[in-house]
Amino acid sequence: MITHIVLFKIKEGSSKKLIENLYNNLYLIKDKIRGIISISGGKNISLENFKKGYTQGFIINFIDEKARDNYLVDKEHIKLVNKFT
Repeated sequence: MITHIVLFKIKEGSSKKLIENLYNNLYLIKDKIRGIISISGGKNISLENFKKGYTQGFIINFIDEKARDNYLVDKEHIKLVNKFT
């Protein structure tokens, strides 16, 4: 298994609907890209001073490095990145 950590900086003033849409799209990608074991994450609620502006974080577990590499170039992943950046 290999773990991929994704951190986001949501722009201040972004709508709750936009953030929910991001979450839903990210969780749905598990069923669209082979090799993803699990996706979990959410709002950064850390009380420690390590946030560095990141407001959301997700952990994506893959069966192996090849699955992770395929995910990075998969059209569904690229579409998701382009939609929210």
